[in-house]
Amino acid sequence: MKVGDELPPLEIPVTRTLIVAGAVASRDYQDVHHDAVLAQEKGSPDIFMNILTTNGLVGRYITDHFGPAAQLRAVRIRLGAPNHPGDTMTLTGTVTAVEADTAEVRVVGANGLGHHVTGTVTVAFPRGGKSGAGEVAG
Repeated sequence: MKVGDELPPLEIPVTRTLIVAGAVASRDYQDVHHDAVLAQEKGSPDIFMNILTTNGLVGRYITDHFGPAAQLRAVRIRLGAPNHPGDTMTLTGTVTAVEADTAEVRVVGANGLGHHVTGTVTVAFPRGGKSGAGEVAG
């Protein structure tokens, strides 16, 4: 693994069920995450995904690539365009730093409206371990 390596993209269909289940699982009961009528009354065209669900999906993207022994050390994300039902979010990642058994990955999650999430993830992985893309350590 080296700086500039790209992780394979991950497409995530943004369903109403995913949005509501993520909000309930994270105990975020704000109406904009489960009630379309109230979300519209507040100016949104529909319900939208909460940041905790997005955070979990970013973590999944990284651990799917680096393997089950990977440890997320830091996740720094910012939300942009909302994820609404019926869209698809495509996560992409680029390795921006590698030191011993730790890497930093720049992550972008884009949907039909633009960038839903941008940020960096620092991940530790066992040297010589396997990732979704082959050998991790060099």
